[in-house]
Amino acid sequence: MPSNQPTSPFDDVIPRRGTHSAKWDMMEAIYGVSPEEGIAMWVADMDFRPPACVQQAVENMAAHGVYGYFGDETAYLDAIRWWMKNRHGWEVARGDIFTTHGLVNGTAICVDAFTKEGDGVVLMTPVYHAFSRVIKAAGRQVVECELALKNGRYELDIAAWDAQMDGSQTMLILCSPHNPGGRVWRRDELEEVAAFAKRHDLFLVSDEIHHDLVFAGAHHTPMALIEGIADRLVMMTATTKTFNIAGTHSGNVIIADPTLRQRFAQRMAALGLSPNSFGLFMAEAAYSPEGAQWVDELMAYLAENKRIFEEGLARIPGVKVMPLEATYLAWVDFAATGMTSGEVAKRIQEDAGIAANHGATFGKGGESFMRFNLATPRSLVEAAVARLQAAFGDLQ
Repeated sequence: MPSNQPTSPFDDVIPRRGTHSAKWDMMEAIYGVSPEEGIAMWVADMDFRPPACVQQAVENMAAHGVYGYFGDETAYLDAIRWWMKNRHGWEVARGDIFTTHGLVNGTAICVDAFTKEGDGVVLMTPVYHAFSRVIKAAGRQVVECELALKNGRYELDIAAWDAQMDGSQTMLILCSPHNPGGRVWRRDELEEVAAFAKRHDLFLVSDEIHHDLVFAGAHHTPMALIEGIADRLVMMTATTKTFNIAGTHSGNVIIADPTLRQRFAQRMAALGLSPNSFGLFMAEAAYSPEGAQWVDELMAYLAENKRIFEEGLARIPGVKVMPLEATYLAWVDFAATGMTSGEVAKRIQEDAGIAANHGATFGKGGESFMRFNLATPRSLVEAAVARLQAAFGDLQ
């Protein structure tokens, strides 16, 4: 049934077809779903405009009309520091912050700076697929440490992972909060991960790009607040997921340890990287009280989208939505339907006309899942639920 919630700016259906949107303009080529009739629920960007303060920053740049190199990053860096302190209780020094071309780029530089060809890089799978792509492209080995699925949610399986380590592994990439499972790791779990990294002498890269997108009842702890790990820790954060400005390709790599910081800086210099001025202007505007208010309103809206989606799919026998503590990405298990992953994908793409991510692309443990992006106007979430119920109607 349609929601009776009051309308909000997030309800606006903004046409994205024909705008060079990967999410909408590539879904036919990849999934066979028509952009005219289909619903794009795959790429992890939102179908919402960013806060007015971000839009104003872009308009100010356009009004000035000169797009030169960005200089004096003080206000930009202090905006990051203000956000981390006020939203996450984390004190960050200005000199610890590097700006990369997004966090996939940040991950790639970490792999390049702190590992060598042939090294094993540990991933807790299923996990964001770009990690494995970067690792393999760099000539390193992906080591998949599968998360334990217990009572419908992911848990660490440290004992099993200890048994997998053979000394060839040199780095662990943590996804916190977890994508695609939506888990917010508890402090004690983060302490276990830190201990695991120390025990096996692994650099620890903590990708926390979803750290602002946490639902009521869960609390995100930055890995930087875990004691005894700073000498091997690289933190990664960004405005891009939080404020839907992924096209700026900007991200923050934050390194407190001076030795690690120097190694990272050397690789940045060797690669000739410098920031995109659009991303810096937009990030400075976003990390503000106005941006914070917008995020709070966004999370309230997403919470209702989540409720509608979870309750709607609960009516399909054999379909289980993993409890979503963070992110706007629903991770749905179709194992109990008895269907193959191919049969499930066919029904979703051809019968329901929905483009969603195939679980196998996220690594071991993801084979029976599909990932759905709920950061879209409520009318499209409601339409997607109705389509999925119809596509699997013979199970009801």
